[in-house]
Amino acid sequence: MKTKLLTSGVIAILLAAYFLNRSRPEPFVYKGEKHTGVSFVAPRNPLEQSSFENVKRVNAEWVSFMPYGFVGSEDTELHFVREGAEDAERHQWWGERPDGVKKCLELARKSGFKIMMKPHIWVQRGTYTGDFTLETEEEWNAFERTFAEYILQYARIAEVFHVEVFCIATEMESMVRERPDFFPALIRAVKKVYKGKLTYAENWDCFEEVPFWNQLDFVGIDGYFPLSDEKHPEYEELKKGWRKHLKQMDRFAAEVQKPILFTEYGYRSCDFSTEKPWETDYSLPDNEALQASAYRSLYEEVWQKPWFAGGYLWKWFPDKPQDRPSRDKFCPQHKQAEKVITEYYAKNASELE
Repeated sequence: MKTKLLTSGVIAILLAAYFLNRSRPEPFVYKGEKHTGVSFVAPRNPLEQSSFENVKRVNAEWVSFMPYGFVGSEDTELHFVREGAEDAERHQWWGERPDGVKKCLELARKSGFKIMMKPHIWVQRGTYTGDFTLETEEEWNAFERTFAEYILQYARIAEVFHVEVFCIATEMESMVRERPDFFPALIRAVKKVYKGKLTYAENWDCFEEVPFWNQLDFVGIDGYFPLSDEKHPEYEELKKGWRKHLKQMDRFAAEVQKPILFTEYGYRSCDFSTEKPWETDYSLPDNEALQASAYRSLYEEVWQKPWFAGGYLWKWFPDKPQDRPSRDKFCPQHKQAEKVITEYYAKNASELE
């Protein structure tokens, strides 16, 4: 009797394990090219070809262009420069107007770069875009109409210049939740005018809540994952900090069967920069070594994951003087982190040969 019970128990365990494994989705494996990218800050004034040649020093092969639209404090419409109205609207920087964006695309192509177009909005009332919301249906309708015009304008430009990837929006958490019909409709409209790959850039802490990943080619994450709350954590502490985030992304990539693209990633060159990497507090003491170490941890822990499609470091100033580090703490140019980026982007290129 005991033997029979034992045998029955073993069979039950084996059957449970079998059905549990069958219920787990297959791991996702991305077979495309990894994006070794930089987020290109829109310049105030026209650029020369040399500005793009300078990006090559870190072995980047992709560039993300980010023309901004603006929501004012007194209205609900999105303001942006429309094609043909550049002369009438000179309040926006050259690199955020259609004529400047087109010239940047042309120069990037001449330098051999592949491109992601990634429009952003800036809420002038001091609101983080993820918290952006409106009160009435009339207000939402006004915003959605102008937002769609803005996105479709740059989708058409992206198609003309054969841009490889178009990002339909950036960090619109509240709107995604409150206006569930808008983004699926916007994606369908974009697909009518643009034939390349599509993504959406959502923040690291809520990307799983986006309901329309199945309509897109990449799960876009602005990858500011917290790694350590220490002032200057040891490298091993940073590597350890990735563990739970990697498990989350492993599972999610398998669930949606899509590659994950870091539409942004980066760290400030200051103390505590891995505690809340998304913060823009520039008052903390300089710490180039921590910025470099944080980049290295990302490349060592994340880059070779089978579901990972690469990413775009935040951020690169095309018109920054070449003889000194940037005062912007996110910018890695001419800092210790630049050497780390150069090394790993070169490694990525060599593995493709």
